[in-house]
Amino acid sequence: MKKITYILLLVIGVTFLNSCKEDERDVDLIESSKNLAAFDDVNSSPSLTRVADGSEYTAQVYVKLTGPSTRDITSDITVTIGVDEEKSTAVEGTHFRLDNSTVTLAANNNHLAIYEFTMITAGIETPLPESPVVALKITEASGDGNVIGFGKVFPVTLNYACPSYLEGWYECTMVRDGADTYTFDDYITEIGVGTYRTTEVGHWIGGLGVGWPGYTFQDVCSTLSVPQQYLVDYYSNIVQGTEYGSVDEDGTLHITYSITSSSWSSVYQCTYVPYEK
Repeated sequence: MKKITYILLLVIGVTFLNSCKEDERDVDLIESSKNLAAFDDVNSSPSLTRVADGSEYTAQVYVKLTGPSTRDITSDITVTIGVDEEKSTAVEGTHFRLDNSTVTLAANNNHLAIYEFTMITAGIETPLPESPVVALKITEASGDGNVIGFGKVFPVTLNYACPSYLEGWYECTMVRDGADTYTFDDYITEIGVGTYRTTEVGHWIGGLGVGWPGYTFQDVCSTLSVPQQYLVDYYSNIVQGTEYGSVDEDGTLHITYSITSSSWSSVYQCTYVPYEK
């Protein structure tokens, strides 16, 4: 019995030593591996939304140095950036333009840089059936022999929004749950590209006295939607659209949304008629 126990302990010991040696080899491999010039997925936006009004817009992505021995890199790194045409649906010269093919990761800036390219909207007729995607890739990195370019593609979606001019005064007729009707003035403010905020929300005309008055809705080529949001960004009640809204030729807006809590829910059908106050 003692002999069997001794043999088992010996086998376990040998296995442990081999495991340690393998771990040491793995550490050595990691420490001796190359550093990578790569896109910073965390800080870079995967999409850019702009109105297709004929203008050109600047898109930005972050590039950084990452790896096991970046602290030892003291020189600037020049990174060459191109496009993976097989994975891109955006057409160069039509949807985008690369004005520069390189960006410098400066040592005095922690080897972090912003690469810029141009989004083109001239000649684009919205709405597009699908938003084009630019598949950026790093093709080369120079400046230190221990740095290589990371070939993973970074896709950037180019969203082309229709021109939207909905900001202004409206007379709103609101029907709650198909029964109670409210009529009031409401000023709609543009807070982003194709994104708007009303002054009133629900049947609390005049506001709730807290939070951010109104609710947010979006206009994508005259199709209106109310994304899920908290009531006046303060209460836990959920405000969200129940169907897509629309914009008439005369500028009248039709929006239907619900407000839901743990104990009740109401649907609000709103018609906003524009006027100059």
